[in-house]
Amino acid sequence: MTPGVKAVVGLIVGITLARLLWQWVTGTALPWIGDHPWWTGFACLGLVLLTATLLDRPGRGGYQLLYGEDVVVEDTEPDTPTYRMRELAAMTPTAFEEACAELLVRDGFLHTRRVGGAGDLGADVVAWDSDSRKLVLQCKHYARPVGSKEVQTFNGTARPEHKAHHPIMIGLSGFTQPAADFAARHGIVLMGRPELKRWAHGSHLYDVIEAEALE
Repeated sequence: MTPGVKAVVGLIVGITLARLLWQWVTGTALPWIGDHPWWTGFACLGLVLLTATLLDRPGRGGYQLLYGEDVVVEDTEPDTPTYRMRELAAMTPTAFEEACAELLVRDGFLHTRRVGGAGDLGADVVAWDSDSRKLVLQCKHYARPVGSKEVQTFNGTARPEHKAHHPIMIGLSGFTQPAADFAARHGIVLMGRPELKRWAHGSHLYDVIEAEALE
């Protein structure tokens, strides 16, 4: 019920109840109700609407109070996590890897898990797409652009060690030009700040990196 409708209904109910109270005090309530059926009907309708509104108020948080029981109202909106760049920048490196894993799950990738840590051999997050192609992500939460040396190191393990179909390196602060040139020669997918922003804001990973072209 909108605030305007609530105000009108409340006014009608208030006036009618005041008149009923006055008639009750003077001992002529029942005759007055019989002589004023429209006013009585408005009062009853207003009371029903106000009661329904009050019962619905607990439902603003996802529940409705019906017949004294809490009934769950299911949220029909899908869970689609997104991140702002400033949120990603404020994360720890581990939280950044976990956020990338959550975005993969959002996009429908399978068996997604974060494996980053000591001895990960360059694989921070792994996942598979619906065609059983393996993605290996290395997530660089650097305040500087990722250099060619880091890309070369990732190139040495992504396919030989992890059998990656899509080796993907994510740089929060982008990549140097030598790093980009090396990655282009060796088929390493780089996601710099613009690509990461599109992905974090809701675009599917494959729409961002155009992985279909890497077949």
